Amino acid sequence: QVELVESGGGLVQPGGSLRLSCAVSGSIFRINAMGWYRQAPGKERELVADITSGGSTKYAESVKGRFTISKDNAKITVYLQMNSLKPEDTAVYYCNGRSASYDYWGQGTQVTVSS
Repeated sequence: QVELVESGGGLVQPGGSLRLSCAVSGSIFRINAMGWYRQAPGKERELVADITSGGSTKYAESVKGRFTISKDNAKITVYLQMNSLKPEDTAVYYCNGRSASYDYWGQGTQVTVSS
């Protein structure tokens, strides 16, 4: 079993920054890649950023140049640095761990961008 625990969400003004963290524990050897997804009210969950075990990254077009995904292998933690935040970034952000046969999810953390 794999457990993912997110932290770092909150309320921020437009143009501000937040850093989300996802602590990973359990059978981490199963994990091939980690990612951040988000889901806004009335919308489907969407991929925000993804990082493989080798360190390759990909981003949604809407966040390129503003968000950065990274990982600390020693701390077994994945981060999402979010800069230049916009109101449309408001959503619940979920950490995802992907194995060969299963997706693991965290409980989600709320990010609200509002003045």
